[in-house]
Amino acid sequence: MSMAHMTNTLATVDQLYQRTSFSALPSDLQDIIFFATQCLTQAAGVLLRIPQSVTAQANVVLARYWLVESPLSREFSDVSAAALFLVAKLGAHPCTPRDVCNVYAYLLSPRSSFFQGGENPLAAEEKEKGDQSSYYLSEAEYAAFRSRILSLEARVLYSLSFDTHVALPHPLAITYLQALDFLGFSKTEISRRSIAYLNTALLSPQLLYLTHQPNALAVAAIYNAARDVGAKMPECAWWEVFDVDREELGFLVVGMRSLEGWARRQREDYDELRKGMVTRTWIEGEMKKRGLQFGNGNGNGIDVEMEDEEATMMRSMDDKATQLEE
Repeated sequence: MSMAHMTNTLATVDQLYQRTSFSALPSDLQDIIFFATQCLTQAAGVLLRIPQSVTAQANVVLARYWLVESPLSREFSDVSAAALFLVAKLGAHPCTPRDVCNVYAYLLSPRSSFFQGGENPLAAEEKEKGDQSSYYLSEAEYAAFRSRILSLEARVLYSLSFDTHVALPHPLAITYLQALDFLGFSKTEISRRSIAYLNTALLSPQLLYLTHQPNALAVAAIYNAARDVGAKMPECAWWEVFDVDREELGFLVVGMRSLEGWARRQREDYDELRKGMVTRTWIEGEMKKRGLQFGNGNGNGIDVEMEDEEATMMRSMDDKATQLEE
């Protein structure tokens, strides 16, 4: 019996290398974009009242898309909306473009509490007055938003070669816990914590869902949950029963547990993360502070004011050849 439906197509070494080595976008900003956009997708899924399984698949599809396309090619919130709209449409919980547009308009408005720490004075004032103008979409704005989503939907499908299959580790985690008799602990609590770790991993800039199969993610989540609640785990290498080795388990355990601390540091270092969703405009400003600027030079929506050494050398040789000919 084929088990293909329980596995995912993972990112290749070349894709990961090109993402980190050939992207002109600094890695720290790239991580912030990824984290913020995935959080936005999760928030939109909650407001649209679609199952977490659908939202999680949209997170994975979005991450795969950004492996082959520059995040700066489109507005981040538009990509999030397109991925969620696409995945929901393919399943049993489709969303209308109008609903998607309204939800994202609200999440991106000043009234939304998305990513905003503490009390939002503007949101409180508008709530008191009953003012909804900050996230009201006119027909023209709705038409433009809808057009962008539909265009991006086609682009995502083309970039992924129409492969939108995503196998989630959540059902496996529950199955594994049943096999382990829930480690002798409360079924509800340890299951909830395991699922929470799997949902957290969706937000990780380490791309855990693109580099590890669902069975490994499920085992790591169970291990973390067992540590949190103090459940007694088998003394043997029980993870090997589920086809996971110690090194992979250790990496995933650390990756899942470290995200909260990393996110806290980013919020402390970048005020924008406490004001709402990050935008291409803000990223452009951050890049200009570092001597980088947007343009159309490389086809990915950015142009870096740095000359490649090889190109400089070749131009110098061309100049010398021209002088010799004269």
